[in-house]
Amino acid sequence: MALCVLIHASGVTWALGRLRAVSGSMQEFWRGTWVFVLVAAWIVLLHLFEIAVWAAFYSWKDAMPDMSSALYFSAVTYTTTGYGDLVLPAEWRLIGGIEALTGILMCGWSTGFFFAVVGRMSDRTRATRH
Repeated sequence: MALCVLIHASGVTWALGRLRAVSGSMQEFWRGTWVFVLVAAWIVLLHLFEIAVWAAFYSWKDAMPDMSSALYFSAVTYTTTGYGDLVLPAEWRLIGGIEALTGILMCGWSTGFFFAVVGRMSDRTRATRH
């Protein structure tokens, strides 16, 4: 869980630095849209990396039969989809819940970050109009 927070914090901090480098107004629709696409893609990549970390842990601990199953299980658990077609052994089941809680927190953080980016870009656009 702590590693996911570290990954997310690092990724969001890096993205903030890159966004600050974007100078000028975002009045141009396509440029602003492209920034949103890039931010969304970056956030998804962070989540995929975090899912892979959980999967590597499950595979390392032999809680899943192979890495492919571990990745699938981790993605379904992290996103709280929870199909239930793959389950952890009894001694690891609480860890699956911790992954789901971590996924909820990281997705919430991502939503807040994306909302802040949109708000900041809207403020810039408004400021250049006046």
